[in-house]
Amino acid sequence: MPFYPIFLDLAGRPALVAGAGKVALRKVKGLLEAGARVTVVAPEALPEFERLAVRLRKRRFRRSDLNGMALAFAATNDRKVNRAVALEAKRRGIPVNVADCPEECDFLVPARVRSGEVQIAVSTGGRSPRLAVELRRKLESILAHGTRQSRIEKDTR
Repeated sequence: MPFYPIFLDLAGRPALVAGAGKVALRKVKGLLEAGARVTVVAPEALPEFERLAVRLRKRRFRRSDLNGMALAFAATNDRKVNRAVALEAKRRGIPVNVADCPEECDFLVPARVRSGEVQIAVSTGGRSPRLAVELRRKLESILAHGTRQSRIEKDTR
C-alpha cells in the first residue's frame, strides 16, 4: 500500500504508546522530540521510561487509554495486545502505528535525519527497516559533510 508522506505538528497533542520496551522507547523519544504529550501503558517498563517526561501507567492496555488521544502506537511484545490497540484506535478514527505489523498501520514512522532546520524522512513501506536505516546513515554523512564544507567555505571568504 502506498503511503502519503507527511510531517505532523504534534506539539502539545496527546499520544498513546502501548508498550515500554526498546521499540516503544524509540517511538516515545521521537514523540517527545516533536513536543507530544505522551502516555505509556505497559505492565513493566525499561528503567529509561522513569526518566522521561511521560505519563507512565504500569498496567495492561485498556480501551479507555485511547480516550482523547490524537495518535496511538502499539509497540508491545504481545501480538494480541498490539492488534487490540490497532482495532480500537481504528474504530475511534485515531491513526495508529503497529510496530510488528505494517499491514495494520495507518502510518509508518520513517527513519529520520535532522541537521538544523533540514529534516529528511526515509521509508521502505515497512518492508525493509534495515535499508531505511542504512539510507539514513548515508544521508547523515552527506549532511555532516555538507555542514563541514559550508563552514569551510564561510571561513575562507
